[in-house]
Amino acid sequence: MPTVLIVDDEKNIRQTLARSLRLEGYRAEEAGNGLEALKALDGGGIDLVLLDVQMPQMDGLELLAAMRERGQNVPAIVLTAHGSIERAVAAVRLGAFDFIEKPPSIERVLLAAENALDRERLRRENRRLSEETGAGDEILGSADATKALKATLARVAASEATVLLLGENGTGKELAARAIQAGSSRSKKPLVIVNCAAIPETLFESELFGHVKGAFTGATDARRGKFQQADGGTLFLDEIGETPKVLQPKLLRALESGDVETIGGRGPERVDVRLIAATNRDLAAEAAAGRFRPDLYYRLAVVPVQLPPLRDRADDVAALAAHFLDAACRKNRVRPKRLDPEATAALTRHNWPGNVRELRNAMERIAILVADETVRPAHLTFLDSGELAAVTTSHGETGDLATMMERHERALVLSALTRNHWRMTRTAEELGLERSHLYKKLKSLGIEKPVVD
Repeated sequence: MPTVLIVDDEKNIRQTLARSLRLEGYRAEEAGNGLEALKALDGGGIDLVLLDVQMPQMDGLELLAAMRERGQNVPAIVLTAHGSIERAVAAVRLGAFDFIEKPPSIERVLLAAENALDRERLRRENRRLSEETGAGDEILGSADATKALKATLARVAASEATVLLLGENGTGKELAARAIQAGSSRSKKPLVIVNCAAIPETLFESELFGHVKGAFTGATDARRGKFQQADGGTLFLDEIGETPKVLQPKLLRALESGDVETIGGRGPERVDVRLIAATNRDLAAEAAAGRFRPDLYYRLAVVPVQLPPLRDRADDVAALAAHFLDAACRKNRVRPKRLDPEATAALTRHNWPGNVRELRNAMERIAILVADETVRPAHLTFLDSGELAAVTTSHGETGDLATMMERHERALVLSALTRNHWRMTRTAEELGLERSHLYKKLKSLGIEKPVVD
C-alpha cells in the first residue's frame, strides 16, 4: 500500500486529499510546509509527495531543490494556483512528475498518482534487473571490437553531440545509449527511452510532444511528451527509421531549435534535451529513396557509431555466455549451471545471427530447461536446428517431437511474458516476433493472462 505525503499549508485541502486517497487504498501523511515535509521524508517510507507550490517557511520549489540535494528521489506532483503555470513548469524542471491546478480534481490527482507510482516502479525494476545481471550500464567483453566500441562511446559521452547508433538487431543499441548517458554530464538527469516502432502513427505526435486537455477526442487529461520528460537529460529514440514521415519536420525543428509544440498548446516550449537515436536500417539509403527526410538524417548522424555484430566479437562469447547463464539461473531461481569446455567452444563457433540478444535468450532457455548442472554440446543442438525440443532435460522427458516442441515453446513464451509483466510489445521484441504474431501464438498455445482478484 503506497504512502502519499500531502504538503500544503491549507488544512482543509490536506484533509480532503488525505480522505480521498485513503478511500482508494493509499496511506496518507500530512505536512503543513516544506520543513515538516523534509522531516517526514527523512523518516523514510514515503512513496509519493503531493505538494503545494506556495507555502510559508519553505515553498514547493525550495522543497524540491532540497529533496534533490539530499538524494531523496521520491516522485512529486505539484499543486499550483491558477495563473502560476510558470512556477509549475519550474517545478517540473526541478524533477516534479506532473502539476495540477487548484482546486485539484480528485480524479485528476488519483490518475497522476497512479502514473507517477507506475513510473517509479518501472524505474526500480530496471535498476533491480541491472543489479541482478551485474551488467548495469556496462558493455561486457574484451574483444578488440568491443574495446574499440567502449573507447568510442566514452569519447562520445563527453560531448553534447547527437548520436546515431547503427547496427543489427540485438547488438545492444539500448545498452550503448545507457553507457553514453551514464558517462555524460547528464548522468543524474532522466534518460527517457522511446521505441518508435511500438507507437501507433496516430499517437506518435502526442507521445513525443504531449497534448493539453481537450486537444482532440479522447484527450481527457493533459499529457507531457517524451521531450518534456527528458528536459535536462537524454532522449533515446530507438528504431528512429519508423518515425512517420509527416512528423519528421516537427522532430527536426525540435532538434534544431530546442522548441517543442504541445498539441493544443499556446506556443512552443523550450527544452534542453540531448538526443541519441538508433536504427538497424540504412538511413542514408532510405533518405536517397525518399522514405526518410535527408535533412533529418543529416541532423541525426552528427556522430554515427556502428555497433559490431557478435560474430565480430567471438572472443567475448565465452564470457558473455557464462555471465548470462549465471544471471538467468539467479533470476529464475534454479540451481547454478556451468558450461563445459566443449559447450563453450560450440557457442563460440555459432554465427549468432540474433547477436547478443540471441545469446542471452539461449542461456535463459538452458537455465530453465536443462536440469543437469553441467551444460554439454548435446544441450545446444537447437542453435543449429532451430528445434527447441532439442534442449532436453535429464528427466527423460518423452513424447512425440511436435508435443515436446509445443511444450517447450509454451514454457519459453510464458517465461518471457512473466519477465516482461505481460507487456505484449516488449515480449514480442524479446522473442523476435511481430506483436500480431505473438497474439496468434498465445491463442495457438492456449495461453491466457491470469486474472488477479
